[in-house]
Amino acid sequence: MTKIGVLGLQGAVREHVRSIEACGAEALIVKKKEQLAEIDGLILPGGESTTMRRLINQYDFFEPLQQFGERGKPIFGTCAGLILLATEIVGQDNAHLQLMNMKVERNAFGRQKDSFEAKLHITGVAEDFQAVFIRAPFIVDVGNQVEVLARHNDAIVAAREGHYLCSAFHPELTEDDRLTQYFVNMVEESKKELAS
Repeated sequence: MTKIGVLGLQGAVREHVRSIEACGAEALIVKKKEQLAEIDGLILPGGESTTMRRLINQYDFFEPLQQFGERGKPIFGTCAGLILLATEIVGQDNAHLQLMNMKVERNAFGRQKDSFEAKLHITGVAEDFQAVFIRAPFIVDVGNQVEVLARHNDAIVAAREGHYLCSAFHPELTEDDRLTQYFVNMVEESKKELAS
């Protein structure tokens, strides 16, 4: 069975576990870097990106996460997880994992009180995905290899580059598991490719 990890340092971990299991895959909460060897794909959940980065450093996850992605294993970053994947962050000298070729802006839609929901057309996923935005970032710019999957008011809010996927919103906070299913499918495809 395909096993998908959720980085369990901070953020909406249990909700992702529910969504992964609803899609018929096995979920594992990853709290130690050694657990990365046990999984086929990984979700970097929402939370607070600066706090998450501090915890990633504290638990020695930084290089293992980069290597996980560089080996061709799929990673899905949601909200703060999107920020962790980006090669560039507006107003910040250093980005984090720098795995996905995009420039992002933190808290781009405003503060906590500016949280909202919107129906999105997500290419290859859904015509009418109810997306929950909480202190959400957005993608300002993407590299040539990055496919834009969804926009909200012209802002890019979901994208894919090869085996990397990201969303500015929280797909795990609704009962709609179609975006998680899209990621599970990506993981299953990559598992076959890496095995051949």
